[in-house]
Amino acid sequence: MADIDSITESVQSIQAAFERHNYVCSKQIATAVYLAYKLQKPVLIEGPPGVGKTELAKTTSELFELPLIRLQCYEGLDESKAIYEWKYGKQLLYTQVLKETLDEVLQGAKGFAQSVSRLHEFGDIFFSEEFLEPRPLLKALREEEGCVLLIDEVDKSDHEFESLLLEILSDYQVSIPEIGTVKAQSVPPMVFLTSNNTREISDALKRRCLHLYIPFPDMELEQRIIHARVPEVPPELQRQMVAFIQELRELDLKKVPAISETIDWARTLMLLHTESLDADLVRDTLNVILKFQEDIVNVDSEIAAITNKIKNA
Repeated sequence: MADIDSITESVQSIQAAFERHNYVCSKQIATAVYLAYKLQKPVLIEGPPGVGKTELAKTTSELFELPLIRLQCYEGLDESKAIYEWKYGKQLLYTQVLKETLDEVLQGAKGFAQSVSRLHEFGDIFFSEEFLEPRPLLKALREEEGCVLLIDEVDKSDHEFESLLLEILSDYQVSIPEIGTVKAQSVPPMVFLTSNNTREISDALKRRCLHLYIPFPDMELEQRIIHARVPEVPPELQRQMVAFIQELRELDLKKVPAISETIDWARTLMLLHTESLDADLVRDTLNVILKFQEDIVNVDSEIAAITNKIKNA
């Protein structure tokens, strides 16, 4: 079992615990997680794709030994996929059973009003817990020992979906008209929302969250991340590849490589038994770090100059 008290003793203890789980983070990230735990507040994590936003939630789940419940957002996402829906198949089956036993149900009823009253009792049964299908948000609230709730890429959802989140983010509860209010168990979930900034998030949602922006890492931090994730990379090759990535981020590219691409490139170079970068090797593996052919073509003429620069640094 994780020693939660020692892990959450300070920002430094959380930062150290993350590093033990191979997630090398800045003090700002560790501070956000520390405050999220102590204040029981959601965290809205913004930043470019591939900088470790989703991985932060996953690692927090491992660190606190809590189940991870993930909701992947997309355009058109609604409460039936995010919060709950009714088991319509089961309701139809029970309706058929009710039809077949209707005489027994209505036996002894006097008049139309009393018959309708009895049928209404069965209508209430159809919209009860037995017929409720919980989706990720409701599942998270029902976790007795708490959990980590990841609402991933919330910027891909509609503004209407953000409104559905407000009650959960402020009070850790949801209102189901047919049943009532469902509140979180004694331990509310730790909530992480991620955004790639494809659209502006509403002020109402931001007010309910702590804000964390994760930028591209500087060279020193990126080297530490590579050492934690791909420790077999030799120190000099590690320096060269991170320096090359840092140079690429200064160019006008459609999509600059993120830390996830750097990690993939490090693993690729190890599979190819690489000890040092050269222009030909970079050209052969450029598709690992650049995702658009236009960027690959534009960078091709710069490869030799960048490679010589980082080798002579």
